[in-house]
Amino acid sequence: MEQTLAAGLPPVATLGGMTLPLVGRARVYAYGITPYDVTHLGHAATFMWVDTLARVLHADGTEVIMCRNVTDVDDVLLAAAGRSGSPYDEFAVIQQFYFDQDMAALGVRPPAVQPRAHAYIGQVIALATGLLAREAAYQRDGQVYFRGAAAARRAGLDRHVALRLAAEYGDHPDDARKDDPFDVAVWQASDGDQPAWESPWEPGRPGWHAECAAMALHTFGPAVDVHAGGGDLRFPHHAYQAALAEAFTGVTPFARARLQASVVRVAGAKMAKSAGNLVLVSELLKDYPPGAVRLLILGRRWDQDWDYDRASLDQAAALLERLHAAAGRPDRAAARTSTAVGAVRAALASDLDVRPRLPPGAVVSGMASTHKPADRPHRLITTPAQDTAGRTIPGRVYAGRRARTASSCWMRSSRIHG
Repeated sequence: MEQTLAAGLPPVATLGGMTLPLVGRARVYAYGITPYDVTHLGHAATFMWVDTLARVLHADGTEVIMCRNVTDVDDVLLAAAGRSGSPYDEFAVIQQFYFDQDMAALGVRPPAVQPRAHAYIGQVIALATGLLAREAAYQRDGQVYFRGAAAARRAGLDRHVALRLAAEYGDHPDDARKDDPFDVAVWQASDGDQPAWESPWEPGRPGWHAECAAMALHTFGPAVDVHAGGGDLRFPHHAYQAALAEAFTGVTPFARARLQASVVRVAGAKMAKSAGNLVLVSELLKDYPPGAVRLLILGRRWDQDWDYDRASLDQAAALLERLHAAAGRPDRAAARTSTAVGAVRAALASDLDVRPRLPPGAVVSGMASTHKPADRPHRLITTPAQDTAGRTIPGRVYAGRRARTASSCWMRSSRIHG
């Protein structure tokens, strides 16, 4: 009897080498967007893998509470809004609108909770106050700094690599007011036109890592089941968010498992605006169906960095056609046995392993494609464009974007993921 009952139970999920038993509910915190620029393929890869995790857990009967934040108070966003001549909050709303359109077109479900940093100022102040009380932070010149040396050591990086990443992501390790280069701002004083909120210290704004720690703590309490985001943010952002939460609550670990999705490259270089090699989701969807882009992203391990090229997308489009043809065969019901379904569920529960469930060589081999997209390269976005009000926004392409209603997005994607 015990063996029969066990055989009918859903498999216990594993993720990143961690066994993840769940009792009916999963708390997933996914680092979302800083809405200052276009949605590119690298963004899409992260959010599609997070969405896939949620779907797999849901299919096995788990209620997934997905929290995906919006970092709408951030120095990079403030700089982009300043260049466009727009108020930062208005600018962020416009950028998020386009992001939401792209995610809907790809069939990525919206999160259950979507906190925006500007609405969590009080929670960041409470976080800073608690860290000061626990002597995990100190105040200096209107700033509150978190003692972050231990977080940097836990990341397992060489010191010079960690310092380079801290500088690259705006943590200012050379700030002379810090006790240690790896200390990070929980609260920072604002200057000039920077937005500012009143605080017990000086008028200012939250630090980047503190925003996510405060939003996660407010939403889920002291811990989450899965901490998700792009693999390029493993350090400093994910490391400091976890360290801030743990120092505040005394509960460790902050996350039972982590999904740090692969980095997408072009010719070996990370896809990034600064590299001038962005491949925009909106541009891809002019020539390819959403299912092809999904298969391109999901046809590999979630933590495997990879290079985008058009030939691989053509192969994914050909695979999509094969899958549609197979789904339409009269004998397709024969494959829907409990054994086959169980094998698929078990594979997906095992570290989101999609590869055995796809035809061998489905995406990575040189498969001939019958898909005939327009014969033109995807544009690399390096030039200014204008928003719908005619304001110049560097790097943003608005012209020529097709309006996508909710119903059209559903019709374009429902055949792939239901």
